[in-house]
Amino acid sequence: MGVNGPAAAAVLAIDAGNSKTDVALIGADGTVLGTGRSGGFQPPRVGVEAAVDVLGLAVAEAAEAAGLRPGTPYAARVSACLANADLPVEERQLADAVGARGWGAATEVRNDTFAILRAGLSGSGLPRGVAVVCGAGINCVGMLPDGRTARFPALGAISGDWGGGVGLAEEALWWAARAEDGRGGPTLLARALPGHFGLASMAALIEALHLGPVARRRVHELVPVLFAVAAGGDPVAAAIVERQATEVVALASVALGRLGLLDEEVPVLLGGSVLAARHPQLNDRIAELLAARAPRARLSVVTTPPVLGAGLLGLDATCAPPEAHAKLRAHFG
Repeated sequence: MGVNGPAAAAVLAIDAGNSKTDVALIGADGTVLGTGRSGGFQPPRVGVEAAVDVLGLAVAEAAEAAGLRPGTPYAARVSACLANADLPVEERQLADAVGARGWGAATEVRNDTFAILRAGLSGSGLPRGVAVVCGAGINCVGMLPDGRTARFPALGAISGDWGGGVGLAEEALWWAARAEDGRGGPTLLARALPGHFGLASMAALIEALHLGPVARRRVHELVPVLFAVAAGGDPVAAAIVERQATEVVALASVALGRLGLLDEEVPVLLGGSVLAARHPQLNDRIAELLAARAPRARLSVVTTPPVLGAGLLGLDATCAPPEAHAKLRAHFG
């Protein structure tokens, strides 16, 4: 049982993205007993054990906030939605690694996109719907109450993926560079992108990104610049936004089709920083294109913290009453 005796919480919810980890210890009635936060979860870069150590920092903070003594287990069930758990085999490997820490009597690991899906749906029980997340990258999952899922590898170009904040920024840079040196047609991106960093030309921005004065991780700052240029009527920028809308709808409609939901009234949830920003040129176009493929789909944007979704999935698995789900949702607002 560990020094805490019987598990003090029903669910230890973990939502871990590339940049941060959020943890919540949740009672059987949906009460949040303690929360914690730590850095990003990046097993491909630091290794599985070191990445799980980062989760452990947030778990320890949540346990301390809940008044639990160091030791395990902290909860009856660990419900972890993790970035970089892109394939079922990776989910199993990470479940073994997290389970070995003894934080809960049982452990389930899912890709972090499932947290967005569950966070956006009310009620109790496994969700029925599809979620598309467009943040730094892009991913999509769908799920039925019987547990069947539709998903994509989301491993980048090798698995046919395009888009997200990094993809948009890189595409904008590509067109801007070619506009300046003559290989491509004109676009206002050629001035707007370097201007964001106080530089006079794409040549200066290319040099700064290559040699380091502008860190490559900062390219995501160019996404709002792209949307602003597109909104001003620049055809090249507008075409990039159109491509992103088409990609989102392709993911959603394929997932709906795999689950037999194309002709059903079903929620399609949009999450992640790019979609949550509600750029009209992108989100309105997504709505228009999706209506043509799945006319009964109900489109909405999810802005609640994804750790809520991880917690709800944990409560689903413990057959918690609807009141517990409602209480947890009310906590995260």
